Amino acid sequence: MDTLLFFFLENMALIIALMYMALRLKESLSLEMKNSSLLVAGYAVFINFLTFSVMYNPFMHEGMRIDLREVPLFFISYVGGWKVGVLSSIIPAVYRIYLGGPTVLEGTLQSIVLPVVIGALFHAKMSSTPALVLINLKRMMTGFVLFELIKTIALLLSTPITPFIAIVMFIFAIIAVLSMALMLNEENRNLLLRKELELLSNQDPMTHLPNIRFFKNRVKNLLMEKVPVSIVMFDVDHFKTYNDTHGHQKGDEVLRTLGQLLKEAAGKDDVIARYGGEEFIICYSGISSTDNVKAVAERFRKQVQDYPFEGEEKQPEGDLTISLGASFSEDNKTLEQIIEEADQAMYHSKKTGRNRVTIWNEEKIAHG
Repeated sequence: MDTLLFFFLENMALIIALMYMALRLKESLSLEMKNSSLLVAGYAVFINFLTFSVMYNPFMHEGMRIDLREVPLFFISYVGGWKVGVLSSIIPAVYRIYLGGPTVLEGTLQSIVLPVVIGALFHAKMSSTPALVLINLKRMMTGFVLFELIKTIALLLSTPITPFIAIVMFIFAIIAVLSMALMLNEENRNLLLRKELELLSNQDPMTHLPNIRFFKNRVKNLLMEKVPVSIVMFDVDHFKTYNDTHGHQKGDEVLRTLGQLLKEAAGKDDVIARYGGEEFIICYSGISSTDNVKAVAERFRKQVQDYPFEGEEKQPEGDLTISLGASFSEDNKTLEQIIEEADQAMYHSKKTGRNRVTIWNEEKIAHG
């Protein structure tokens, strides 16, 4: 009896230890790829290795090889579905058939094929990314208990296993699969919390655009890589008038709409952010020509002017508009210098009539 209990305790400890190591590795590698075949392959390789390790030194009873191989196979099939379950069972199935013995068919079908089938049947399509899934413990344990009951009855009817061994194996398998689920949930809750905190620290809460902290970090990296950029800042014309006329809630809605328009207009390599108040900032990556930046800025200015904002007819010019200013990354300027120049160019647009784009020119703007 002591030998049997020690064996299953050792088997369970091996599963938990390897699961812990895999979670630490996943965290260090930041494996959060969405629908990634590489991620699925990584899961399958790990479960193949884990199951093989569990099977390598079994408890022998009248020619039977007894271990907890079904635990990782059920677990991965429940989490990932039948495809990853099948991939994860290849090495264990081949190894068990290779070992042979009087119960090779029973051992393969009942402890390798059956957990994959039932785990996959209870698998539910997860809404989060595969690497950040949170397991429904009640659903998983219901499926696992059902599997264990079917497997135990089948073993008692078709193999020389004793009821005592079957009960002990049932108990340790329950503890092992629950431990795997609790470990995965704890790890993924921490990762999700970290991602949420990172998002909140880099996002403007009103417009859901990146904030200026995120913007500066990204653009500084571009400048360090010697990527030519142009910085455009814009400000809502007569925004105080709009707020006073329609209220701050409507004003906030205007800012959210501008944020959405900016998202839609930005290219995949551009960086955008809410600068503060009614000011926004754009970094056009790879644009170093005055004509090019003026063209894209004019296109966005026209898009904002043409957008049907609620109550804009009461604005001084009859439309809700923006004033823009632009500068470039030339002559080894720092990011702060480029932003300051774009800011001065923007205010030059406001002073000279609003609803226009001004490109930074030191002689014309700074000195007159």
